[in-house]
Amino acid sequence: MSEPDADTYALKSAALAEVPAPALPYQPPMPRSYRPRIGVIGAGGIVSAHLDAYRTAGWEVAAICNRTLAKAEAKAAEYAPKARVTDRWQDVVSDPAIDVIDITPHPADRLPIIEAALRAGKHVLSQKPFVLDLAEGRHLVSLARENDVKLAVNQNGRWAPHLAYMREAVRAGLIGEVISAHVSIHWNHGWIAGTPFEKIEDLILYDFGIHWFDFLRSVTGDRARTVFATAAKAVGQTAAAPLLAQALVQMDGGQASLVFDGATPFGPRDTTYIAGTKGSLQSDGPDLGQQSVTLTTAAGIARPQLQGSWFNDGFQGAMGALLVAIEDDHEPANGAAENLDSLALAFAAIQSRRTGEPVKVGSAERLAL
Repeated sequence: MSEPDADTYALKSAALAEVPAPALPYQPPMPRSYRPRIGVIGAGGIVSAHLDAYRTAGWEVAAICNRTLAKAEAKAAEYAPKARVTDRWQDVVSDPAIDVIDITPHPADRLPIIEAALRAGKHVLSQKPFVLDLAEGRHLVSLARENDVKLAVNQNGRWAPHLAYMREAVRAGLIGEVISAHVSIHWNHGWIAGTPFEKIEDLILYDFGIHWFDFLRSVTGDRARTVFATAAKAVGQTAAAPLLAQALVQMDGGQASLVFDGATPFGPRDTTYIAGTKGSLQSDGPDLGQQSVTLTTAAGIARPQLQGSWFNDGFQGAMGALLVAIEDDHEPANGAAENLDSLALAFAAIQSRRTGEPVKVGSAERLAL
């Protein structure tokens, strides 16, 4: 614990004892008995993580759709041999035996699919980022409520063990009120060169950054007021989209920062730090799959031994939260309505990057890719 000290300028801190880590519900949620038949629309690369997570959890994938039928057939052969395959998403939406649909195409392409699925009475897990227009997102949320179905977003990072533990620690009040939150991620995202992803100018703040805007929203609530962001191309990068981005978030009674260095060829590092009125949380490691968490309070220092990994616990958690919500009839932990607040942070950051000015959270409604 550090106390202000005129003699040492608070540069020295007292030694604290090691204490047991609190047990917190950070692992992916599982329904007690609800076992629906799941349809998956889209068979791109990331869908392998979805299907592997569902197989591990013991959930039945009854249908896989992709406009290139061979891709759907390949995914089914590897992960769900009994699944029906089709190249028409309408076949999945209209199937009365399917209760839940995982919709994975890109935002503009999946919008009409989500709407059709909700109107057909299906529960939906939408790939992230959810929408390109907050008004369209609100429309889908209303449509889900009108049809008495659940709509969730695959914010799989919510169940990355380190992020999940820190979130639950904050919600349990273990560090008091959050004063600041700082994320610093250094990795190599150069793999996007030559792929459709490099055509998205604000890829880092949008497609990648949404995980951390969502995390920030989950630990600070609605306290964010303005965002100032920048982006740049790194020296020597070959991808068309900027791989460097950062955002400063001004909050009521606090602050936050997100630093994304997506052009780090050697020595990757990922660190998250949350300071509160009664303690702090830190997560650190060489990548997002290898993270160690430290909880520091007046009681001492706790180092939880976390189980699992982002891939594929995060994907099991995203679907599991939806299934639990259906079973218990409540809003999913990753519900679309709340996710719009996370998107509002991302949209404000992108608008700021484009204008060079701080942007009020909620004032940027649409994103033009």
